[in-house]
Amino acid sequence: MQAVKGLVKELPALVSDRLELLALELQRARNAMVQIVMLVVAAAILGVTAWLALWCGVAAWLVSLGLAWPLSLLAVLALNLIAAWVAIARVRSLVPRLGLPATRRHLSFSLKPQSFAGSPTAPHHDSVSPAPANDVAPTAR
Repeated sequence: MQAVKGLVKELPALVSDRLELLALELQRARNAMVQIVMLVVAAAILGVTAWLALWCGVAAWLVSLGLAWPLSLLAVLALNLIAAWVAIARVRSLVPRLGLPATRRHLSFSLKPQSFAGSPTAPHHDSVSPAPANDVAPTAR
């Protein structure tokens, strides 16, 4: 009984220590997140600067080959627009995955009972629609 009383007496200090540790770690995490965001922004700026320098070099190289400046810049612009179009097309194809379609199908209940694992009368709680080709189908149930 004495041990239980001692434990109850120490419980507030134990919880307080845990909460203080949590607060300190959250503060460190916040500081780390601020640094991460700042470094990502700096890296993005440096990456864009490098990208611009690369394409200026390509344009200068095309001019050194005898191509006129306007045509050289037009070629660089066309290549960048094509790359941007390909990236945007890929993003559009990935957007439906943000809704977690395979998980939603797996977690939704069907209205019709189906055979399930050898039992002809047990209801099957998966969606009745087949998975689209670009979704990841669950492998284990």
